[in-house]
Amino acid sequence: MTDGDDETPTEAPDDEESATDASSESTPESLDERLDAAEEKLDAAETEADLDEVEQTLDIIEADLEAADLPEPDEDDEDAEDPREELESRLSDLRDDLESQRGPYAEDVVDDVESAKTKIEDTRWTDRGEGEIVEAVESFTAEVSEILDGEFSPSGDDESALLAALDDVISAVESADLDADEDEETIAALLEATDSLESDLEDAQEWDDLETREQLEAEGFYDVLGHHKDYPPEWSALKEHEKQGNVEMILLALDSLQSDFMERHCLETITRMNDARAFDAMHQRAQKRDKPSIKALGKMGTGALDAVETLVDYVDTDKDPALQKVTFKALGEIGSEEATQPLADKLVMDNDHVRPHAARALGLIGDTRAIDPLADTLEDDASPSARASAAWALRQIGTEKALKTVADHSDENSFIVQHEVEQAKQSLDTTAPKA
Repeated sequence: MTDGDDETPTEAPDDEESATDASSESTPESLDERLDAAEEKLDAAETEADLDEVEQTLDIIEADLEAADLPEPDEDDEDAEDPREELESRLSDLRDDLESQRGPYAEDVVDDVESAKTKIEDTRWTDRGEGEIVEAVESFTAEVSEILDGEFSPSGDDESALLAALDDVISAVESADLDADEDEETIAALLEATDSLESDLEDAQEWDDLETREQLEAEGFYDVLGHHKDYPPEWSALKEHEKQGNVEMILLALDSLQSDFMERHCLETITRMNDARAFDAMHQRAQKRDKPSIKALGKMGTGALDAVETLVDYVDTDKDPALQKVTFKALGEIGSEEATQPLADKLVMDNDHVRPHAARALGLIGDTRAIDPLADTLEDDASPSARASAAWALRQIGTEKALKTVADHSDENSFIVQHEVEQAKQSLDTTAPKA
């Protein structure tokens, strides 16, 4: 049926117009009779224009119902019926019946094909599923070719060819200017074809349809296993992939296995491997403050320079000392001087257990701008651990000024600090100082 856009709107019957004017005189009985008449007109409707007329009638009845002064149900009678509620319910049912009789429309065909395109593009298919979607599109385009007397078969079996064929179908349907009344059978046949396409795509095997172990098997994760295996087999495979440097397989396991045990071992393996190919995955997790991933980034050294900005944001998280400790060390191992000032600022923080980590991170970075704040820590900090860490950091920086700063603390009472002082003196005596 057509939508009636090209036809002159049908005027409402005289009785409906007069009823609107006399809405205040509407009674449950009169409104019910008018709904009976509308229902008869709906049953007899054959075209979109007929349905438009029925819809106009229902609109008028709804307006009169809203304006009508209908009796209220007796509050003391629990079984009393509300006439307004019953009439509104019946009106709603008639509107639903009206909508169910409209169409089908060519726009519905286009929407269904667009939905199929989205399904194909957004779904990760298995090898078997990829073959199945090719068959689904080929079958669909063959049907459409017969219905529209054209040729819409895909030019190949890759995704781009399938999508192009579906685009051709959409263009053909839109240009055919199908009328909901005159071309009802054609539209219905096209919708039947799109239903089959949708069903075939739903039945095609998606990656998410596989169980985790099936996914790993499909990716070859277990191919490295020999006859002797530790339990679980995933752990054995993990060890073999580490030996072979297959970081992609370890990342696959990390992403697939929903096990705290395996997650821990995957992250430990990635940390040991120190492979920059794992950077993106570790950086993504680090952005959620995942400490093992931050540790892994540190082991990548300069390969993780792009994570410095993320990690520097965690330097001031004083309420999470554990996060600060792992972050300070990672920043030190990465070695970016961008972190020097933020870390130097933490040399005066209150937490005695975190300050030493800031000092050591500065030593790993080796930026000479850290000499003065580290010297202040060595001179003034009440914590022997913080002073020792500052002395160690100055020795790592290794310039003559840094080494002399440590060596000048010969009167230090703390054994761990005195050890650093002796090391600095030896460095000054036995090696040429850095410029």
